[in-house]
Amino acid sequence: MHRWTDPADTPADLKGCVATFGNFDGVHRGHQVVIATLRAEAARRGVPAVALTFDPHPVQVLHPERAPELISPAGLHERLLEETGIDGLLVVPFTRAYAQQSAEDFIISTFVDGLGVSALVVGADTKGFGVGYTGDVDLIREVGDRHGFEVIVVQDQGDDRRWSSSAVREHLRLGEVAEAAAILGRPHRVIGIVVHGYHRGRELGYPTANLERRARGVVPADGVYAGWLTRLDMDPADRDYRLPAAISVGTNPTFEGTERTVEAYCLDRTDLDLYGEEVAVDFVAHIRPTLKFDSIDALLEAMAQDVVACRSILAP
Repeated sequence: MHRWTDPADTPADLKGCVATFGNFDGVHRGHQVVIATLRAEAARRGVPAVALTFDPHPVQVLHPERAPELISPAGLHERLLEETGIDGLLVVPFTRAYAQQSAEDFIISTFVDGLGVSALVVGADTKGFGVGYTGDVDLIREVGDRHGFEVIVVQDQGDDRRWSSSAVREHLRLGEVAEAAAILGRPHRVIGIVVHGYHRGRELGYPTANLERRARGVVPADGVYAGWLTRLDMDPADRDYRLPAAISVGTNPTFEGTERTVEAYCLDRTDLDLYGEEVAVDFVAHIRPTLKFDSIDALLEAMAQDVVACRSILAP
């Protein structure tokens, strides 16, 4: 996949492509349908498939006070888009100056002059782009008619409700990681460096990998979860690359903690040294809420039950 940042620098072999654009936060199943449509149409025409996205997220620039926490921050976001099989990813730096262009100017300068698109694939809910947030599907069709590209509209996707990044965030806020995964099409992931904590888990016989406070990705509600820990610095062929884990999110109330942490105990492993490694924690299922226990023995009993539950959920 070729990545570049300016439509004017589009490689000649990617011009005439079929393209789409959006924030694609989380690259959820709705986004995946749009991109699958993009790839199918590009294959039918025998041209490349290209996606355009923005960095940073436009709301972070224009309205930082209400910017959403990103489901898939930069590195993960681009990796997920690459995994869809597109040929090119145009990542446009989003600034206040860039946002001052009209919706029509954006379409013409980017998709007509820059990419020379033969078709543009958009979701039915595409709207609110360009200065004054005036851009919508009708405008895209109008410009397409004048400049000779087809517009292919993908209808909203979902089961009981529309699949959206907002719905994923809401499920994660409630600790509903299985429901979030149903929209994402995969378990939700948080990425961070393993740092030293208070080493209480090791003392209790359950050594945990503590993620740095700047971990990337939406951290679900406090609770205990079954999931996976993936060692991103390791060769994927290594047997210890991806490990089943019991994951704790919260402040460790039994120990009167105040700092919210994400900790992962790799099931039945006390021999791992993960400090300094970049790891991904994938949330599969909610086990129980975070609780304050009256004694260490009560905590240990609960942790043993958590491990049994996680082992059952994650079993092949």
